[in-house]
Amino acid sequence: MPDFARMRDQMENGAGFIAALDQSGGSTPKALALYGVDAAEYDGEEAMFAEIQRMRARIISSPDFTSQKVIGAILFEKTLSEQIGGQAVPAYLWDKRGVVPFLKIDKGLMDESNDVQVLKPIPGLADTLAAARETGIFGTKERSVVHGANAAGIEAIVANQFEVAHAVMEAGMVPIVEPEVNINSATKAEAEAMLADALMRHAAQLGEGQNIMLKLTLPEQPGLYDALADHPRVMRVVALSGGYSTQDASARLSQNHKMIASFSRALTEGLQRDMDEDGFRAALGGNIDQIYRASIA
Repeated sequence: MPDFARMRDQMENGAGFIAALDQSGGSTPKALALYGVDAAEYDGEEAMFAEIQRMRARIISSPDFTSQKVIGAILFEKTLSEQIGGQAVPAYLWDKRGVVPFLKIDKGLMDESNDVQVLKPIPGLADTLAAARETGIFGTKERSVVHGANAAGIEAIVANQFEVAHAVMEAGMVPIVEPEVNINSATKAEAEAMLADALMRHAAQLGEGQNIMLKLTLPEQPGLYDALADHPRVMRVVALSGGYSTQDASARLSQNHKMIASFSRALTEGLQRDMDEDGFRAALGGNIDQIYRASIA
């Protein structure tokens, strides 16, 4: 079994960021299109997932993708059965790259109500968590979305997130609680202030040994989530890029000194399937370095 104590120490104290490589069925076509793979080039879901796995493997096996700058990586559930270099992806991440593996467990979003979209039910969650733990997965990630400054909706979304988080903690893993705030919301700043308060109230109810991480949209008010980062039950607060470009996201992150990055699109910005290896590695290395520097600023 992997050394979960070392993983925990890395997530609490490591300098770097968490790579989001958890593109699911809904987000994969767009990710592939940005990578230069047209939908006409693959036929059906299996072929699509094979393309995105080749992209992930190329990223993960690149020289700059190590724990010197990338301390964790979030995977899509289907990735658990895939291999890199003859090893299951979670094992390869930890054994060869020194990167802590996480698993995206959410199954999408409910329809909007009270300006939020809570998590859809997650069938077979206990079995999924048990199997993930066996493969060396350290923690999970579950994303829902806040669209506006609605106190009732924000309380509902945080309660929903913490309900799932408790199931994850009971399975011996660390949940990344992710109530994303839509960057295009007309009331983004107000919603973020409400969210910070709700998260603090729920974090205050956690007991000894009940540790979580938070993945939050880069806030309009720099330092808004500092108090949460200092909470004894919160291992780390990480930032999602949320549609901001790599440059914009990195600039915002550098103003939030107690957050580190967990970027997806910003990480892969500018990468193309048809690049030669030198060009690909140079582009990826540049993205990794920029995100890393913003995370340790």
